[in-house]
Amino acid sequence: MSELLWQKPGVAVDAQIQRFLAGDDVILDREFFLHDIAASTAHAEGLQRIGILSADELEGLKRELAVLADDFRSGAFVLDERYEDCHSAIEARLTERLGDAGRKIHTGRSRNDQILVATRLWLKEKLGRVAQLSREVARVALDRAAAEKDLPIPGYTHIQRAVVSSAGMWWAGWAEAFIDDAIRASDTFKLVDCNPLGTAAGYGVNLRLDREHTTQALGFARMQVSPVYAQLSRGKFELAALEALGSATLDLRRLAWDLSLYTTAEFGFVSLPAQYTTGSSIMPNKRNPDVIELMRATHASVAAARTEIEQLLSLPSGYQRDLQASKGAIFHGFSRGLAALELLPALLANLEWREERLRAAIDSGMYATDVAVEAAIAGVPFREAYKAAAASADSAGQGRTPEGSLAARTSPGAAADLRLAELESRWAALA
Repeated sequence: MSELLWQKPGVAVDAQIQRFLAGDDVILDREFFLHDIAASTAHAEGLQRIGILSADELEGLKRELAVLADDFRSGAFVLDERYEDCHSAIEARLTERLGDAGRKIHTGRSRNDQILVATRLWLKEKLGRVAQLSREVARVALDRAAAEKDLPIPGYTHIQRAVVSSAGMWWAGWAEAFIDDAIRASDTFKLVDCNPLGTAAGYGVNLRLDREHTTQALGFARMQVSPVYAQLSRGKFELAALEALGSATLDLRRLAWDLSLYTTAEFGFVSLPAQYTTGSSIMPNKRNPDVIELMRATHASVAAARTEIEQLLSLPSGYQRDLQASKGAIFHGFSRGLAALELLPALLANLEWREERLRAAIDSGMYATDVAVEAAIAGVPFREAYKAAAASADSAGQGRTPEGSLAARTSPGAAADLRLAELESRWAALA
């Protein structure tokens, strides 16, 4: 490992203690490394603007930072146990190539400042991806709702057959859910879109840093003004980002549950493309919907990450080393959550309904609600209409069809009035 910036003369670094302090930093920081390079470039520009760096020093730093980014992408440079973290790796490389100019890159910064801005940039990128994928899922659902609006399917409550429903209603429900998920991700993006670079360890520094320049250079919408709040927001913003992701993965979990049930032999409502299933390692007669099951499991990882960060935030104000653990939480939460969401649009676009099984599952009792409501329309008090319909549920379907039941479902948003144009308008406003 390279010499530690904070190492004191005459004090030996205990290797076991240092391993504990570093934790998984080097491994996790590979995820944030390019963002730290981008922030270091902007910081160098800011230092030159206030006279800490000469124009030639800035040119050299920017050149070597760009080369380091390219080397990292190609694998020519590996962030490994030689370094304490991504920040020390950057400084070591710049010092090796540029001497004193490289040593100046850390002026006016703390390691906390560095990881705070790197993870902030990373969170913006990931939230943008959540919003994009949510839009894509909603688009598939809207298209299929329009195309399959008249396809009858059984409607369930309490996982029991309840009423006649439609594929249009099923798809419209997921469309509206993921439109909201996209909005929530975008709103959270706006919350975290503020620049903490230049707040150091939470109290600023005795330099007139050009924070306005770094804010613009890094593409932040605004500057996070208070250095104290920059520290208070670490963990708080990560928690908000995971909650936005969790909004989408929570909907994914419930959607996956539907598909898990619908693909069973007992239901048999849906056929999945072969690539979304795997063979059993012991039972040659079956295919398993493993993709759906692992999608269903994904929200647990997001929820666990959220809980981990929430428990970290039992802290006083100011920077605390505990917050180092928030990196692993956001990495694992977003890695697993986004991996599942990325598979969802194509899965939904390619699943097929098995119409004969859907129709066979609609029994006479599923028209009982229609019978009760029609009696209420005719003037029978609903309680009496309900009791009469319940008593005759076995014959409620006589002379009725699923299409007739759906055509009569005229309440706003129901099968005969899906209001897809309203959902289309909301979807269009996401762009």
